[in-house]
Amino acid sequence: MATTQTFAFIGSYADADGPGLYACAFDERTGVLKLLDQADGLQNPTFLVPDETARTLYAIMESKDAEGRRCGGAAAYRFAPASGKLERLNEEITLPATTCHISLDHTRRFALTASYHGGMVGLSPILEDGRIGPAADIHRHEGSSVHPAQTQARAHSAIVDRDNRYAVVSDLGLDKVFVYKLDPANAKLTLQSETSIAPGSGPRHFAFHPKLSVGYGINELNSTITVYAYDAEQGRLSVAQTISTLPDSFEGDNATADIHLSPDGKFLYGSNRGHDSLAVYAVDPESGLVEPVEYAPTLGGHPRNFAVSPDGRFVLVANRDGNNVVTFSRDAVTGKLLPTGSEFSASKPVCVRFAEITA
Repeated sequence: MATTQTFAFIGSYADADGPGLYACAFDERTGVLKLLDQADGLQNPTFLVPDETARTLYAIMESKDAEGRRCGGAAAYRFAPASGKLERLNEEITLPATTCHISLDHTRRFALTASYHGGMVGLSPILEDGRIGPAADIHRHEGSSVHPAQTQARAHSAIVDRDNRYAVVSDLGLDKVFVYKLDPANAKLTLQSETSIAPGSGPRHFAFHPKLSVGYGINELNSTITVYAYDAEQGRLSVAQTISTLPDSFEGDNATADIHLSPDGKFLYGSNRGHDSLAVYAVDPESGLVEPVEYAPTLGGHPRNFAVSPDGRFVLVANRDGNNVVTFSRDAVTGKLLPTGSEFSASKPVCVRFAEITA
């Protein structure tokens, strides 16, 4: 009889001669992580995405082109749930500049990558055997904004909508969120619309509500979250609300990182680096607007990415400077977080992703 298990994959800052990717079993009763395998050979595999159905994993990495120039690459792995082992399938250059984010479209036929240093977004095919293919389409953004970090375009993530029609690209350097039309038949991205937000905001990551026509963007430079109304037919975003990720009493430097919703869409979470917390918000069930619930300490410095477990009971937070991934239990009624006492040790972890795999 087939059974479904939950796994967690962790990416980190690492040299190629040391482990950078971790495959873990996740105990759905306790939230405890157990190391199954780790992979080396990759330079800074800081972001990753699993394909649960194909049992594959894709991780960004720093690569070099034929002339020896630094560029963005991705490595594909096969994951064996019975043994917990990772098997490398291939590596491929994705963009002509180092990358910071990778995601898959809902057909799992394409990977989308974003380059902070190059201000680019790219589309790469996933081949039938699970390997990642050469880049099929690349778009470069141009411009700047008012913050010292915004001297150029800095694409930071690309997220496909629920209908697999459009991809939202957050550009930290331009204070703009772009919507691209996804054309799987021709392996193309076509610019559909763009939305400007307050100068100096620095849009970084984005999440779609699971039910409402609403999206949420977290802004790195001014520590805010923007709520957008989303026209799924026209592929357009419009600003509905902007709210701080910090308590009024906080004084000091902070930069936000990641953003996710609970599976039921009732609560929104965003990570603060500096305040070292997850900002928790209640989501209005009709409008999608948010109001603060709490600011939960992450028990480690520089919380980068985090993940809500598929059943919504736990949250895993990757603390880069704490060298730990901390497990929190999540109250489904209040949205609040409590540490379980479970921590997984890893060197400079910055990305954590869940996968439910049937074997």
